[in-house]
Amino acid sequence: MIVAASRPMAEMNRTPPPLTPGPDLWSNVVKAIDSQDIGLALVNSTIVSGVITVSTVLLCTLAGFAFAKLRFRGRAALFGVALGTMMIPPSLGVVPLYALMANLGLAGELSSVILPSLVAAFGVFFMRQYLIQTLPDELLDAAKVDGATSLRTFWSIVLPVARPGMAVLAMLTFMTAWNDFFWPVITLNSSNPTVQVALNNLGSGYVPDTSVIMAGTLVGTLPVIVVFLLLGRQIVGGIIAGAVKG
Repeated sequence: MIVAASRPMAEMNRTPPPLTPGPDLWSNVVKAIDSQDIGLALVNSTIVSGVITVSTVLLCTLAGFAFAKLRFRGRAALFGVALGTMMIPPSLGVVPLYALMANLGLAGELSSVILPSLVAAFGVFFMRQYLIQTLPDELLDAAKVDGATSLRTFWSIVLPVARPGMAVLAMLTFMTAWNDFFWPVITLNSSNPTVQVALNNLGSGYVPDTSVIMAGTLVGTLPVIVVFLLLGRQIVGGIIAGAVKG
């Protein structure tokens, strides 16, 4: 991608193609920004991915804790319903979902991308399994003896234990939301795009410039790399925690 983004499109069509970066990276990035509002798309994707990630991690950890450690009527049935939603193809809900957003006056707005993704069944399942393995019942019993409420127990005991799993879920959720294309391209327009919608518009035309598209893709990939670098240590910690018994 870096090689293609830093050379003219004519050079990329040679046989064999060049394998080293060229001198045109900055000029291709400028062309991509001039062709589409990449800056606005980056801001929009950051807002969408950030809100979805925070909401999903918080709500899925709460639900995962409830399904893993709390005892209440209908727990198994509710968890089965949550898992059942994972078997429904997202494409089946596009028409009614768009009709709902249009009736609410949210079509074309970032909120129409955020609202349907505030929580995910996979995240609930992931955090439930993680907490079953890593959260001892003795800690919860000690909190009850001390008179802690469920929310206090969640804040003081569950969150520190669940932090590695939350970091893994945050990275997966952020990458999924950042790379999501199908729903944003339907509900958003070219004047208010996310990164993937802007890249799709960048690739339109009779003869798309591959080098410019790769330059825009390179810019759109950088935030995902930053998130991975920030959460990498927590991800390794989560893998180690899941690999140790006792």
